[in-house]
Amino acid sequence: DVTLTRGFWMGKYEVTQGQWLRQMGAFMLPQNFGAGDDFPVYWVSHIEAGEFCRKLTAQAHASGALPADWEFRLPTEAQWEYACRAGTTTATAFGDKLSNRQANFQQKPYNGAEEVPPLRQAARVGSYPPNAWGLYDMHGNVWEYCRDWYHGKLPGGVDPDLSAVKGAMNRDGTYSRVRRGGAFVEDGWACRSAFRLRYEPERRSDHIGFRIVAVRP
Repeated sequence: DVTLTRGFWMGKYEVTQGQWLRQMGAFMLPQNFGAGDDFPVYWVSHIEAGEFCRKLTAQAHASGALPADWEFRLPTEAQWEYACRAGTTTATAFGDKLSNRQANFQQKPYNGAEEVPPLRQAARVGSYPPNAWGLYDMHGNVWEYCRDWYHGKLPGGVDPDLSAVKGAMNRDGTYSRVRRGGAFVEDGWACRSAFRLRYEPERRSDHIGFRIVAVRP
């Protein structure tokens, strides 16, 4: 059980390639799994995503668009899952089934839902229905980095934030951050609200991106 006592704002879309380009400059896509200003950014590391948040925060403070006591950053796992569920207790924000009409993932739907031919690449943000809170692509499209280090089990408690506490060590002695939400390379079961995987913060992938939150630190 998790209790969140601090409000936050979450981006309705994954951060796009156009937003990344304006904030961080040109970047390379080793393979084209969806390219354009309105596609989610991918092939960026967790470290680079954090730098994007820091630069955006500084710019927004300088312009007065963001109060001085707020910042942009990656969501904690608890914030991410709360926003993904949008008040639901089912396997996904759309119920206990998930069709690839509802989210961008591979061929196999979750729990007997309707099946349609998969896209097999990232889609433009907002191409699929939002959850009840107006957030798009919380299931599928690209995995989304979270702020927390990966622990074998997500702890409960009040405002859990494991961004400074390293958890389960990888086999090679490294540590990973958390990714959530599934992606176009996964089947429907991996897009469930509670599903979580790890990824080393220095690495990049063609199916991992991120979205941001605005919070008071």
